[in-house]
Amino acid sequence: MSGDPSGGHSGPQGQSGDPHDGGQSATPHATLHARHRAVLPDWLAVYYRRPIEITHGEGRHVWDAEGNRYLDFFGGILTTMTAHALPEVTKAISEQAGRILHTSTLYLDRPMVELAERVAALSGIPDARVFFTTSGTEANDTALLLATAYRRSNQVLAMRNSYHGRSFSAVGITGNRGWSPTSISPLQTLYVHGAVRTRGPFAGLSDGEFITACVADLEDVLGQAHGNVAALIAEPIQGVGGFTSPPDGLFAAFREVLDRHGILWISDEVQTGWGRTGDHFWGWQAHDGSGPPDILTFAKGIGNGMSIGGVVASAPVMNCLDANSISTFGGSPVTMAAGLANLNHLVEHDLQGNARRVGGLLIERLRAACAGLDGVREVRGRGLMIGIELVDPGTDDPWHEGTSAVLEAAREGGLLIGKSGAYNSSVLRIAPPLSLTVAEAEEGAEILEAALKTALDTTQTTRSGRSAS
Repeated sequence: MSGDPSGGHSGPQGQSGDPHDGGQSATPHATLHARHRAVLPDWLAVYYRRPIEITHGEGRHVWDAEGNRYLDFFGGILTTMTAHALPEVTKAISEQAGRILHTSTLYLDRPMVELAERVAALSGIPDARVFFTTSGTEANDTALLLATAYRRSNQVLAMRNSYHGRSFSAVGITGNRGWSPTSISPLQTLYVHGAVRTRGPFAGLSDGEFITACVADLEDVLGQAHGNVAALIAEPIQGVGGFTSPPDGLFAAFREVLDRHGILWISDEVQTGWGRTGDHFWGWQAHDGSGPPDILTFAKGIGNGMSIGGVVASAPVMNCLDANSISTFGGSPVTMAAGLANLNHLVEHDLQGNARRVGGLLIERLRAACAGLDGVREVRGRGLMIGIELVDPGTDDPWHEGTSAVLEAAREGGLLIGKSGAYNSSVLRIAPPLSLTVAEAEEGAEILEAALKTALDTTQTTRSGRSAS
């Protein structure tokens, strides 16, 4: 492990304050949390009973305001893709900021053109055009705008259990009720099966039978649609949904149906892009039997913390809008310089290959650690995109309390992870920077194994006490 440049200690130890409130009453951290709650929305979620302020990072580690060091297995929600404080990226940002910070798309922007050229070539989409945004939400909004304008239809197909962003139109197509606060939408959304392999009505089928059943469901849904449908939008591996995915080839089979109807395929690569799955650079490539998607959206990892999102589409689709448009902040010189430096580092150091190798070792280590644990239903994933689905011990019901308990115990052990799931699942999300080493993978697995056992032991003890009383 790298040393703490500020001299902090590893793990959240040495806390002070009232033991009855977790040390919050007497710390600057508690004051910041109170200020946060006073001026920010109640629905703005934060992790941990005692939220932490992350002040700096290096490599795969971050430090909080109290000097505690953590191994980061979540990367700011899959956003720190290569490493914290990557020298090439910080240098590119500094040098570009010293020249000019902002111009907008009304002027030629060399870093934007250069990054667009790289992304277009990597996308796999013929005659590709690239439009940069500031987030994945905005990228998906733009993709929906393009698809509905191109097809002259407001009907959209989406996957059950999906998540596509926070905006009005994005929550309108989100198939996960925990992240969709309103049913009002500018789009008519039709939901199809296929994104969750091990739950739902087709869970007991073989992979081939599963694909056949999902295609039949898609055909049935289209038979009930009135007129044209604009597009199917799908995450190759669902992120917020709990790192669930269909068998390889499902979306290729879907594509054959979509092509017969002229329906566009939007691949939401906000979380799966840039080699995170190890086996492929893009998630859609596990389903490439019928060619690339018509539209691809991306964000998160390409900026390594900078606000970059974007859309790639073939020229006829991208150019279908018949009104003027600009982007004030999308494609800004500083973020584009950061994205170029980050992408160069990713490719030159074969971080996709590292994700495949180290991710493969990590998932097998976690499967071995979880074997026989009553509260673990499944360890799944690809590359450095791994989910551990938890169930209430002795049942097949989601164990939300246990997931939070493991999250807390992992933090106490010096490891940051994420959590997510749907109405019927509760999942730990593991997505470290793609430069993760074998030693760090083993260290994180050890901490996580101990956290799982702590949560299970605590639950068993609590329930035994209740039974005795």
